[in-house]
Amino acid sequence: MGDNRRVNAPFVNQPGSVASALSARIGTAIDAAGGHIPFERFMSMALYEPGLGYYATATPKFGHFPAQGSDFVTAPELTPLFARALARQVAQALQATGTREVWEFGAGSGALAAGLIAALDAAGERLERYTIVDLPGELRQRQRERLAAFGDRVRWVEVLPERFEGVLVGNEILDAIPVTPLARLGGVWHERVVVRAGEGFAWAERPTALRPPLAVPGEHDYTTEVHPQVEAFVRTIADRLARGAALFIDYGFPEAEYYHPQRHMGTLVAHRAHRSDDAVLDHPGEKDITAHVNFTGVAVAAQDAGLDVIGYTSQGRFLINLGLVELAQGADPRERSRMQMLVLEHEMGELFKVIALAPPASAGGWTPIGFAQGDRTHRL
Repeated sequence: MGDNRRVNAPFVNQPGSVASALSARIGTAIDAAGGHIPFERFMSMALYEPGLGYYATATPKFGHFPAQGSDFVTAPELTPLFARALARQVAQALQATGTREVWEFGAGSGALAAGLIAALDAAGERLERYTIVDLPGELRQRQRERLAAFGDRVRWVEVLPERFEGVLVGNEILDAIPVTPLARLGGVWHERVVVRAGEGFAWAERPTALRPPLAVPGEHDYTTEVHPQVEAFVRTIADRLARGAALFIDYGFPEAEYYHPQRHMGTLVAHRAHRSDDAVLDHPGEKDITAHVNFTGVAVAAQDAGLDVIGYTSQGRFLINLGLVELAQGADPRERSRMQMLVLEHEMGELFKVIALAPPASAGGWTPIGFAQGDRTHRL
């Protein structure tokens, strides 16, 4: 590995804590692998290790304020207006593709599912079924409680079937798929892997043939990420979606912005108590870990696997096209304020993007209303 090692600031594991137990398990994996593991594996264990990963434990995650014990807020948790607006796009996609089922990846607390089902029912687009694709665990129990009123129309599966039909929705799911960090140091590209450092973990770099999809001008040191697992996930969707459409909403950039020479610190961060930090190796299992999405990579992977890109724009433009402002007219001042957070450029409106994909047989003859104005597909 050489001497090019960066050690994180030390942290103290509390005996019996999630971080302590998961650190021991990660340490065992590092030892078994000969002294280091890919960050992809570390991130996967930190987020999804059964019983210990961040999304597999009972700690609060979604909420408006740190005092609630939460770490971040998502759009469906921020205001029900988000689901009501998104339901208009889902309803059009169901009609255009002749399908009657919604599939949601990573349903969190169930807020988006509850909002979509209720809004679709109110609009006369009663779903035959709403399928949540998620890992078993405490979050699933919360979802069951929140969605109990919809009865057996809601079901849970752990993996996609070999073939499925319907409208797939993924809100802030792509950013939680493990990534591969790269670092250009002294003009040489390295993969950043994870090693032991006392009771915790540290980065170590090893030369690699991996490169960002775009050349990064300059000779300065540069840290970034590539997304092979995100692209593999998109290819799986393409292989299995027989009829319907897929909508992904997340924070990220097109490739030219993602790999801009000035974005030299990468996008990999951890979230805890509504604050972000770059100490992603500390306290595994107790913090969320995310990276921004390369939407060009998503689009290229989709097209290479046989899907059409039928829309791409900012979240703000997407929701305005769907009538979010009109939906908020009868809301109280607090809800209108939260609605503005969804669309304002300095809040979520510009950082978050929306991309829509569909099999060729489902893509023709309609224009998704969320992209009717301000479509940015040409910028991918």
